[in-house]
Amino acid sequence: MECSDTNTNSTTSSTPLSGSPSSSSSPSSSSPPPTLPIVISPCAACKILRRRCAEKCVLAPYFPPTEPAKFTIAHRVFGASNIIKFLQELPESQRADAVSSMVYEAGARIRDPVYGCAGAICQLQKQVNELQAQLAKAQAELVNMQCQQANLVALICMEMSQSPQATVQQSLESNFIPSTPNNYQNNPCFLNEDNNPCLLWDHPVWT
Repeated sequence: MECSDTNTNSTTSSTPLSGSPSSSSSPSSSSPPPTLPIVISPCAACKILRRRCAEKCVLAPYFPPTEPAKFTIAHRVFGASNIIKFLQELPESQRADAVSSMVYEAGARIRDPVYGCAGAICQLQKQVNELQAQLAKAQAELVNMQCQQANLVALICMEMSQSPQATVQQSLESNFIPSTPNNYQNNPCFLNEDNNPCLLWDHPVWT
């Protein structure tokens, strides 16, 4: 009896040992594959400056590698160190507008080294003044045309109000024929006494 008990104990102790390799191999099979490192191309500023582009590069969000001319213009006028210093002093919400302003002002300074951006502003102000003068002239012409139209409408209404009276007067004049000597002469009742059969009062009717 003791031998049978020892055999059963050995079999029960051996079964979990046989299943241990399968349980240990399952986590290794379900582990995710190793991720490849993401290669970030350097920004246009770091490419032109020939330096390594760091992860938190201040110039990277505003000077992408697809627009190298943008940084070239700004760097030519302001310099890279001044651009970086200027951006670091501003909050992130205003940096994009600041970069656009710097690029525009640098382009204007390259086109016009004497006046720069001020020359472009003066030219635009001159155009605004000319357009305002043209607008005022057009408004004056429009008011003049409206006055002429109002006068014309008033004249037409006056003529229309006077035209019925004129027609009535013309109809009255056509119905009334004035008596002239010719009319009396042509009337057979006003002929001579000898030849006039209408003079019946010469012969008395009663006796």
